[in-house]
Amino acid sequence: MRLTAGRVARRWAHLVLGGALLMPFYLLVSAALPLLVDGADPLREAGWQFAAFGCALPLAALAGLVFPLLRPLEAAAVRALCAVPADRLADGPAVSWAARRRSALWFTAHLLAGGIVSGMTLSAPPAAAMLLAVPFGAELPGLRWPTSLAGVLAPLIGVALLALLLGTAWGSGALLARWAPALLGPTPADRLAAAERRAAELAARNRLARELHDAVGHALSAVTLQAGAARRVLDRDPEFARQALAAIEDTTREAVAELDAVLGLLREEHETGPAAPAPTLDGLAALLDRTRAAGVEVTAELSGDLAAVPPVVSREAYRIVQEGLSNALRHAGPVPVTVRAGLAEGELELLIVNAVAGAGAARAQRAGGGRGLPGIAERARLLGGAASAGAADGRWRLTARLPVAGAGADGGAR
Repeated sequence: MRLTAGRVARRWAHLVLGGALLMPFYLLVSAALPLLVDGADPLREAGWQFAAFGCALPLAALAGLVFPLLRPLEAAAVRALCAVPADRLADGPAVSWAARRRSALWFTAHLLAGGIVSGMTLSAPPAAAMLLAVPFGAELPGLRWPTSLAGVLAPLIGVALLALLLGTAWGSGALLARWAPALLGPTPADRLAAAERRAAELAARNRLARELHDAVGHALSAVTLQAGAARRVLDRDPEFARQALAAIEDTTREAVAELDAVLGLLREEHETGPAAPAPTLDGLAALLDRTRAAGVEVTAELSGDLAAVPPVVSREAYRIVQEGLSNALRHAGPVPVTVRAGLAEGELELLIVNAVAGAGAARAQRAGGGRGLPGIAERARLLGGAASAGAADGRWRLTARLPVAGAGADGGAR
């Protein structure tokens, strides 16, 4: 990978940042050493300065272990200054101990390289400038250069010092950039947590899509049939047309209420107030009446205490029946429909049967290409049940079995 001058400059800035971050630890050790060791003088003696530098690094490693937020801060600096792709670095704090150990190792390496480069940056340029000035009569304190060699060796040594600074900065920056994905990248636990968050987001989106499809789709199908019936008989049977228009008004009013309930699913995670309740089997009679108003003959066979069905199961069962009726309206037209719902052996059994004939049968066969039937199967599967649909003997049958035993009194799913 070709390195540009700008990239080298940014990596040098990253190393100088590491030297700056090292200073609090270095000053703390420099203040503690004279108290612990007689004769220690990190402020004046070079040997003790290197000792303080070495003792400051374990403190930096300890900080990397103790403070999880160091990882996102260091990752942000690496993205900005080391040209490491953002997708190879972790975003959140280091929660697990494995992630903390990695970030502590990175922080120590950053401060070690940064301290070395920062020290060289402070000392090498002034020394090089003095050496380059020797041929012009400058003298170096404490050194006696032979006159014959001063004009040749001093400038070469000065250039070598600058080259050493640049080479050290380039090599250290390249090495840290190569280590960054391994030490600051996501751990397997981070990847698993990210996958779980993504799955939760997709589940929430699918949940909202199911609610919108079932609630709004049913209303639109019913209104379409009601409007068509009113148009056909408007001149010869005005009373029936008025009834159809009234049914359209009721259907749209219910659709708006259900749409508000669905949008409440979006608001409930951000607001403290309760979201509008989603319909349950208690509203099944009204759903059947609205379907009959569309000109469909609906026969209901209900058995068992449906009011005792847990709310989470009751909500999903209502949506399944609603989508089954919508499929009948969309793909078979105003044909007789039978709806059965009953409790048996710890399960809620649902059955929706409608007649199909001719082109209607072909349309019913294609219903699986939409989102309705997959949504029904998904609702049943999330509750531990199963659903199936298909045409046979001129009839379209939709069945669903939803476990009732063990379902929560008020499941969080809508």
